Order: sequence, then C-alpha cells, then structure tokens
Amino acid sequence: MKPFVLLASRPEVQAADEEYAAYLRFCGLEPAQLRRVRLDAEHLPDLDLDSISGVIVGGSPFTSSDPPETKSAVQKRVERELAGLLDTLVAEDFPFLGACYGVGTLGTHQGAVIDRTFGEPLGAVQVRITPDGAADPLLAGLPAEFSAFVGHKEACTRLPEHAALLASSASCPVQMFRIKQNLYATQFHPELDVEGLVTRIRVYRYAGYFAPEAADELISQARTRSVDEPVKILRNFVERYAN
Repeated sequence: MKPFVLLASRPEVQAADEEYAAYLRFCGLEPAQLRRVRLDAEHLPDLDLDSISGVIVGGSPFTSSDPPETKSAVQKRVERELAGLLDTLVAEDFPFLGACYGVGTLGTHQGAVIDRTFGEPLGAVQVRITPDGAADPLLAGLPAEFSAFVGHKEACTRLPEHAALLASSASCPVQMFRIKQNLYATQFHPELDVEGLVTRIRVYRYAGYFAPEAADELISQARTRSVDEPVKILRNFVERYAN
C-alpha cells in the first residue's frame, strides 16, 4: 500500500504526538503507512502524488482569517506552502482530508468565507448529516446525527457554490464539506476521543479557545460524553483511497 501523508503544524509536542498516534489508531495504519510532516518545524517537501494514497491535514493553533500582520513567519510559510499544494491537489481532485484547520486551508483556497462568526470552545456538539452527506461514502455507517469534539476560533460562514455541504450543527453551519469528488474538510475533529480532548484542553488552556478558569469544567463535561462515531470517517477515507 502506498502511504498516506499527515501534514501537522502543532508545535506543542504532547498534542502533536498524541494527534499522530490517534490518526494511526483510528485510520488503522502502521507508522510506515502514515508519513508525518511537521510543518511547524520543516518545509513542506515535494510530494510525488503517484507514490502516496492521500493527504491528511491535522489541526493547528494557526487561525487562517487573522490579519496578516498578526501572523508569525512560520504561519505565513505554512499557509503559503499549503496553498501551493492545494493548487495541485484540487486540480487533480486528489484525496484530501483536512480536520479543523482543513476548513481554514481548503475553504480559503476555494473562496469560502472564513471568519470568527461561528467559533466553538473545546467540547462536544451534535452534528447533523445533510442529504448530500447521507449519500457520501466518507459518512457511510454514521447515524444521521452524532456527537463530535470541536474547538476552533474560526469557521466557514459561507461555502462557495461548487462545494457540497455534508454536515452541519446548531452552533456552526458548516461542519463538513466536499470539493469535487475527493477533497474533504471537517470542522470537528474525527481523530479526537475523550483523552485526546482532555490533553488539548490542558495544552491550549491559555491559547484563547476558552476562559482558562473553565478548563476543569470542560474536562469534566468531556468525560461524560460518548464520542465514537466520527472516527469512522477516518477509516472510510483510508479504505476508499488506499492503493
């Protein structure tokens, strides 16, 4: 099998390593089958699309819609390199799945309106699959409504007309969309289980996603939720595109 590539941009080591471990576990892949590139620490290498099965973009502390003058040199580089890669991936309709930061990157690339209107604190929300989503193979086996973990400062306020809305929620109208046939982005985190969310609450306590004093309550709330459906999206992605 040709490997998948995970493009990660979390500089926080614990969160980054747990994210990679979660993708390995829930995608059902071995380390040799999921190549991780730490964009926070290295340039995006040239990717030979003929030698890989697909591209996954993990979450990020970067906020795409922030004013350019507030962005670090690393963030600007990462955005520039991902935009260049998406030029090729979209043109080729190459398998792509972006989680959370995928909405900011793929959405911006495709002309969506990305801003802070529908940001959500770290926690669980109820996601509803749209009619287009019910017919999409990446959502096969999921119920019409399911719980998913979120945590983001920005979101998609308006999709371009050529995008297919696959899932939504009361607090965030665009939870998952598709471009062409093979490029996907989710606002929720399909790789997150309860312990993964707890780590991120602790790591990002002072990063502006929620009031720092709310961290313990968010952790308590997370431990009461059963969130086990979104990981099926990862397995569906791998099963559909592995070659």
